[in-house]
Amino acid sequence: MANCIRCGRQMPAFSFKKICPWCVQHEAAQRGELDENTKQPVITAPWVQRESSVTLTQIIFGANVMVFIAMVIASGPSLDFTGQVELHFGANFGPYTLSGQWWRLVTYMFLHSGVMHIAFNMWCLWDLGRLCESLYGRWTFAAIYLITGISGGLASVAWNPEVLSVGASGAIFGLAGALAASFYLGEFSIPKVAIQGTLRSLLFFIGFNVVFGAMIPGIDNACHGGGLVSGLILGALIARIAPQHDSPRRVGVLVVVALAVVLAAFGVQRWRGSDLHFRSAIVAQKSVDRMIAELQKKIKQNPQDASAHYALAHEYFTGRQIPEGIGELKHVLELQPQNANARMELGAAYLSEGQAKEAQEEFTKFVAQEPNQVDGHAGLGMALADQGNHAAAIEEYKAALRLDPRASGIYYRMGISQAQLKQYDDAIASYLKEQQQSGDDPELENALADAYQAKGMTQQAEAAKNKAARLKSGQRD
Repeated sequence: MANCIRCGRQMPAFSFKKICPWCVQHEAAQRGELDENTKQPVITAPWVQRESSVTLTQIIFGANVMVFIAMVIASGPSLDFTGQVELHFGANFGPYTLSGQWWRLVTYMFLHSGVMHIAFNMWCLWDLGRLCESLYGRWTFAAIYLITGISGGLASVAWNPEVLSVGASGAIFGLAGALAASFYLGEFSIPKVAIQGTLRSLLFFIGFNVVFGAMIPGIDNACHGGGLVSGLILGALIARIAPQHDSPRRVGVLVVVALAVVLAAFGVQRWRGSDLHFRSAIVAQKSVDRMIAELQKKIKQNPQDASAHYALAHEYFTGRQIPEGIGELKHVLELQPQNANARMELGAAYLSEGQAKEAQEEFTKFVAQEPNQVDGHAGLGMALADQGNHAAAIEEYKAALRLDPRASGIYYRMGISQAQLKQYDDAIASYLKEQQQSGDDPELENALADAYQAKGMTQQAEAAKNKAARLKSGQRD
């Protein structure tokens, strides 16, 4: 099949002409031979500057940089991030993504593991993104970027479901694939020499990165491959079926490919999801152990880093190592005596370990620092109640309810203390108030039954016990 000698577009089959209709009409318009109302389908060349001062490529570039800065601030600061930080910001990770957190297939594209990672990806995005946006148009470019990026993330969790994946490279490979396919199939009205040169550059970029990724460990080649293949498919379909920018066919192509990606996602979930459910707890524990080791190393280098002690306490609590977590929170308070959050968490940890006296001491200090915090008064009330000081506990519960009358669970706790003091009328009133606010609960019904029984209200006590039994068996009134 012949090509136009002006722009390189493929000519219709069995055509003996050397110049395509588009070039004929364009040259006639330049000579002034056409009526001024004649439509000329002009396709913007990549070297022509658009009037808009801000491109979508610049917006995506800026979003990646802003997220990177936020990760630096959140990590201490540090220019290389731990897996915990990446997960917090939305990294693609099989046990999370395939358990329903599908949004990670989008967010992972805007995260990077370190300064070199984002520098290389943003350099590639700046060049390929501007070229792709100028040739395809803003919205087609946006669709290609998202679809191929999601495809890359999906390929990653399918191939490496237990490996964290971050970076824009899946979408960047998608752009390269789409451009390569469209250049090869003659989609763009660009001089043939320019097409050949750009195509060679794209193929070199793809080949170099494939070889580089195969040689260097830690690179998510599955993500690169998923983005590249989906980009090649999209570019080929657009070139063959929907070359016109505003054609409904182009919208149809993008929708069909997007639906195919959605179906593929459910397929990957069925394939990998069941296996991950059995292993997710083990993977999570390994992640916690790894984070604990990393934070211990960081603290060894800088024992005065309160934020590292605080993060290590949380990791210990996640791993159910409560005494170790308590020790780290005590280190935080030695370094930062006014850290109210650490003191509140320390009091709660003491309560969970049955150390009511220590919990009372911490909650008392917390309430002195933050007298208007509901949780502080509630925690202090629980610590007092655990030591049998129910009268003082009731006063703390009342203080919490004055701050927030709709606070959940406090009326129930107050009812227990009132029942211990044989204030059964007050206890019944507290239990009913808790039921009104929080709904039915078997433990609440049993406590209410005991209060009714103590009052000699046998019929009401029996009704409450029966209701508690129905609630435990899953029935409702």
